[in-house]
Amino acid sequence: MARKEYVVVDIVDILRRHQKGDGIRSIVRATGMSRNTVKKYLHLASEKGFVPEGQCDLETIAAGVLAELNAHLPGPSPSKGLALLPHKEEIKKWMEDEHLTLTKIHIKLERLGIETTYPSLYRFVASEIGIPSKTTVRMAETEPGEVAEVDFGRLGIIDDPETGRKRFSYALVVTLVYSRHQYVAVSFTQKLPVLIAGIEAAWEYFGGCTRRVVIDNLRAAVAKSDRYVPIFNRTFLEYSEYRGFIIDPAPPRMATGKPTVERQVPYVRRNFFQGETFRDLAHLQEEAIKWCTEVAGERIHGTTRKRPLAVFDEEEKEKLLPLTKERFDTPAWSSPTLHPDHHVRIGYSLYSAPSAYISKKLDARKDSRLVRLYYKGQLIKTHPVVLPGKRSTDFSDYPKEKTAYAMRSCTYYIEKAEEIGTSCKQFMELLLSGDFPWARLRQAQKLLRLPGKYGKDRVENACRRALAFDLVDVRRVEGMIVKGLEGTEGPSSGKVIAPARFMRPASYFVKEDEE
Repeated sequence: MARKEYVVVDIVDILRRHQKGDGIRSIVRATGMSRNTVKKYLHLASEKGFVPEGQCDLETIAAGVLAELNAHLPGPSPSKGLALLPHKEEIKKWMEDEHLTLTKIHIKLERLGIETTYPSLYRFVASEIGIPSKTTVRMAETEPGEVAEVDFGRLGIIDDPETGRKRFSYALVVTLVYSRHQYVAVSFTQKLPVLIAGIEAAWEYFGGCTRRVVIDNLRAAVAKSDRYVPIFNRTFLEYSEYRGFIIDPAPPRMATGKPTVERQVPYVRRNFFQGETFRDLAHLQEEAIKWCTEVAGERIHGTTRKRPLAVFDEEEKEKLLPLTKERFDTPAWSSPTLHPDHHVRIGYSLYSAPSAYISKKLDARKDSRLVRLYYKGQLIKTHPVVLPGKRSTDFSDYPKEKTAYAMRSCTYYIEKAEEIGTSCKQFMELLLSGDFPWARLRQAQKLLRLPGKYGKDRVENACRRALAFDLVDVRRVEGMIVKGLEGTEGPSSGKVIAPARFMRPASYFVKEDEE
């Protein structure tokens, strides 16, 4: 079997769980990693400065652990040589996906020509896969402020004044496992920003945050659901780190993974929503908060036989993590490619990045205020968010020789002309004067290229002669150089007044009678 590769965020998750007080067995259950892998990561992290009780840079430590692991990759494990081992995944699929009994699996193996006895099959499954138990046990009671369970469910149809039509409304139910106190956030969708906003509203309602959140395998939060190694949405994982809680996803298709909140959505629908009339979503949310406090919070809970709100106020409220930060600004992640014009498109806006990353795929993080561009995990650019149809350009991202033209900078061209000579500088100042100097920037560029063809002295002399005749035209300047006229002396002072070609003699204006 190929070696399972983990990244920095996985190692950070292990270290955070260990700092929260989780033991190795608990971490193994939550992450799906082997016991030896967890112990190895914790051992390497301790060598690099990880302290469970203190403050340390978890990302830097995790990156160091990963670098050391990559430098010493383990080799493949030797085969056990068991006859049933090549069919392990198929047997596991029969058990978990098709729910076949071991007797039926034994029959199917015999049909495939695999000779084995039922006891051998049983021992193999017990040691390699595990025999599923049909019995259940009650888990130990959680501590106050330790766990909250989250679930989404459909409520019913209400009017949406913005669209002028009826829409399905959904309820996000956040239940504190210890006290059974709960909060209901309503919405028209189950997208990630709605999920995070609902959980944030719940923390504000409770006045704090739990240390652990058990969440259903919502598509918005879990990119890939797996019983052992789920892959979380990048934004939701960032949100959990921001608030300081650990994500515990319920196993897929297993309602017992979040038993406290599982039956709360039907309860909210029947007890709160059905039989009532709501003007719009805002009215529905207002009534939901009132119902959570006055009805659900004051009922005698069927399991605890206590009032959830009273237990919350007396035993759990002070145990919650304080909300020391402002509301989480939910970002949107994307992977744009930097185009040759030095800009990436995010939504309907453009943002610049340095030339070195042209044609490379970047990671873009956009929240309500900033756009951050990353390349291979390294921050390379930050921009303020601009409106759709607009662009944010840092001209220092352009090559130096193209920056002045892009910025329509006349000062740059005048300074470069001064390096050629005084007359060239005066010529450039006249060229770029007026109301729309950037309309003649191409001529300015052409003038700066002439010394490369003809030398600085000839260009300087040609500019001096052009100034003498008040001739501000780069093509004419080059023409002088080509024809060898740049060295011809011009008038010593003032402008040249050319003689009129058809001037009459003075005698023409004398009257005849005066003669």
